[in-house]
Amino acid sequence: MSNLKYDVLNNRRNGVTRGVPEDTKDLQWVSNTATLIFDDDNAVLVDTYMTRSANQELIDWIKSHHVALKYIYLTHAHADHFFGAGMIKASFHGATIIGTRATADGIPAVMTPANIAGTWEKLFPGNLPSPIVGVDEVVDSAFDLDGHRIEIIQDGFTDTHDTTSLWVPDIKLVVAGDATYNGIHAYMQETTLNARSNWIKVNEHLKTLKPKYVVAGHKNPENSDDPVIIDQTIKYISDFNRLAADAKSAESLYQDMLALYPKYINTGSLWSSAHAVIRG
Repeated sequence: MSNLKYDVLNNRRNGVTRGVPEDTKDLQWVSNTATLIFDDDNAVLVDTYMTRSANQELIDWIKSHHVALKYIYLTHAHADHFFGAGMIKASFHGATIIGTRATADGIPAVMTPANIAGTWEKLFPGNLPSPIVGVDEVVDSAFDLDGHRIEIIQDGFTDTHDTTSLWVPDIKLVVAGDATYNGIHAYMQETTLNARSNWIKVNEHLKTLKPKYVVAGHKNPENSDDPVIIDQTIKYISDFNRLAADAKSAESLYQDMLALYPKYINTGSLWSSAHAVIRG
């Protein structure tokens, strides 16, 4: 029997999308997950948070597990997943930030001084982590935690370019990153129809692994890590594609999706996605 375990911390923060109708005000928040995979001695952290205060909470949570942090794995180059890596590393000497070549290459454009000052500091004034850094070491298909193989799944374009998921066969765990969502509106703003078709195929592949647990990169903290969220993500993207094909306006697409998913959080993501896909 494997001594490997996992634990998930959810960070809840207000949505940053402007102009979202007030009738969904109670749903206009977002939750990121950070996943700790650990044995009796060492751990790998999968993804970090956006703000300094949230990452301090993450640091304290990791310390409560009384293990040495060996790796910080970044699933992709979205700021809300990698901004805290430098702050986490500074608190756990010996930790190495790892990611694929595509993640390593994608991060610098997001963390330019102009982007940080012009975008992120305005959204989260005085609360960005420091330092904001990139990947230390590039990994390709897998890495090892004390003899436990952790496999990297190259997802391609899901909610952004070059995303990845992790498969931990010893405990039948998928840490999906942004390939799979859980009770939260998926971020479609960067996607095309082809990208969303690939996104569906990615989740179909994750199903073939027959996981026991699936941790989504974004989830309603009240929800479990039941693998059913893979099918739910496939259905959500399929519904979005079907409704977008006939939508007369972004507002009508938004309302049609709300009717199907009235309890999903982060309606700001749906609002921005609808406006990105339906122009004019």
